[in-house]
Amino acid sequence: MAKHGTASDAPVQSGGHRGGAQALRSINGAAPAVESGTSALALDRLIHERMRLGIVSALAVNESLTFNELKRLMQTTDGNLSVHARKLEDAAYVTCRKSFEGRVPRTQYTITTKGRLALERYLDHMEALIRATRER
Repeated sequence: MAKHGTASDAPVQSGGHRGGAQALRSINGAAPAVESGTSALALDRLIHERMRLGIVSALAVNESLTFNELKRLMQTTDGNLSVHARKLEDAAYVTCRKSFEGRVPRTQYTITTKGRLALERYLDHMEALIRATRER
């Protein structure tokens, strides 16, 4: 069973940094120069993982999705989706509401304001890195 809240999955704040050109400039392997002492690699590692990025992206463009809808969309297993969704819940990036339709359980996910802001910061950072790379 995956351990929740490990250091490698903890969100790393980029401080809203958008200056990709500065973020990537380094000479001979020296540490990249970035505003506020953050690293060019200071992405939100919680969202950076492929499955979790897919989940928050899908939820950002849909009002909500059920567990089964997310599972089909992400083409994954119950266990894999559960682990990644739980990490996003623990970070308060998504909410999970469980209910019943008759006798059938229904799990509904929605993105939170915190999750939407984290996704926007992540996308801004990635766009800045792409621009900086293309400028070289």
